[in-house]
Amino acid sequence: MTTTTTEAPAVSYRLTAMDRCDSCGAQAYIAAEVNGSELLFCAHHGRKYEEKLRAVATSWHDETARLDETV
Repeated sequence: MTTTTTEAPAVSYRLTAMDRCDSCGAQAYIAAEVNGSELLFCAHHGRKYEEKLRAVATSWHDETARLDETV
């Protein structure tokens, strides 16, 4: 009997550990474009300002689901 395993395809993310929150410097998981400028936020500050930002943002990129992934 032969057993084969398949690995899940690698997921690539746009934001990396080098991207930092504009409010506190923590790793950014949310990017919002406002007036042609990109603002980066950690999960905490992204949620804190989300309602106001979404009203004026032309794009909203959220990778906070990464925080729930297991290594």
